[in-house]
Amino acid sequence: MKNKSMLLAVLSVAVVIGGLWFTNRAVTPTQATWEDVLQEAKLGGYRIIKTEEIWERVQKNPQELLLVDTRQEWEYRTGHLKGADNFSMEPTAWSRWRKQKEMETFLGADKNRSIVFY
Repeated sequence: MKNKSMLLAVLSVAVVIGGLWFTNRAVTPTQATWEDVLQEAKLGGYRIIKTEEIWERVQKNPQELLLVDTRQEWEYRTGHLKGADNFSMEPTAWSRWRKQKEMETFLGADKNRSIVFY
């Protein structure tokens, strides 16, 4: 009986250690391809536009656009399109889900403008 209890305790510790290792190990993200970007945009209901189209729209009527720079704040500070607002967000589904309410609040103020994320 004592051997079974000891075996169960050792097994439990091994499972906990294995679980902690598995959930906390460093994972190298795969490099996203342009096809991945297009597929994610399609699934999310986004329309991909070219840089030239953004530039034309900014030149034509910048008040109609809400430019949102989703890079990290330090990246935004190093340079961004004039008039762009920063809403830092990691490029993951988890980050988008976690910041969903905050994003709705952020975007809610400008419902009359087209929104361009970059």
